[in-house]
Amino acid sequence: MKKPYLFDFPRVGNHNIGYISIAEVSTGLPFQVKRVFWTYHTPESIVRGRHAHHQTAQILVAVSGRIVVLTEMPNGELQTFVLDRPDIGVYLPPYCWHTMQYSQNAVQMALASTEYTADDYIRDYAKFKKS
Repeated sequence: MKKPYLFDFPRVGNHNIGYISIAEVSTGLPFQVKRVFWTYHTPESIVRGRHAHHQTAQILVAVSGRIVVLTEMPNGELQTFVLDRPDIGVYLPPYCWHTMQYSQNAVQMALASTEYTADDYIRDYAKFKKS
């Protein structure tokens, strides 16, 4: 089973003119992107996520601000990732329980391997632990 890891996006430019980062399958994305969504204006006191997916893999990116991502695999392996640069993401495989907490004005972009379907979500932690 794959586990979460940091993903480096290519970065083009310099500090004089700015940068652009690219997400393409040819640059090493671990899946074909089927859905892109973003989260913003989340109060710092709110913990989001609290779920896993049966099929969907994702890469989460802090386009702006800082996001702390906590992950847990079914075997109990825990990891913490701090996303605070827009050229770094965290890969989340299927069956990876995850939570996110955001700094003020953080913007999170998610690249997903599947289109949305409610049946793909594992929202009950006890059921996740049995997977």
